[in-house]
Amino acid sequence: MSAPRPESSPALGLQDAAAVFAALGDETRLRLVAALCAGGAMSIAQLTAGSAMTRQAVTKHLQVLAQAGLVHDSRAGRERLWQFEPGQLEAARRSLEAIGRQWEFALGKLKLAVEGSH
Repeated sequence: MSAPRPESSPALGLQDAAAVFAALGDETRLRLVAALCAGGAMSIAQLTAGSAMTRQAVTKHLQVLAQAGLVHDSRAGRERLWQFEPGQLEAARRSLEAIGRQWEFALGKLKLAVEGSH
């Protein structure tokens, strides 16, 4: 009996997945994503309200998130509104699932090898 073969490649290219995970690896950016998920489209002023962060710092973090495809901005009058873009995060989740299936396959092969040697 052999272990089922996993998918050969993750749903998201490794370079794209690395950019998503690197962007989310920073606590401030993770908080910004959480705020945008909970509050919808928000301006820089809304994102900095009640925090010690400057608008410039938030803007830099949002640009990193935008480069990773996790957020996008749009103009609303004189303001830019930032919004979460779920597509890249969903693709990254699928990549993690594919990696998990590859691990399960490798562990299944190891288990068969160990059980077969007894």
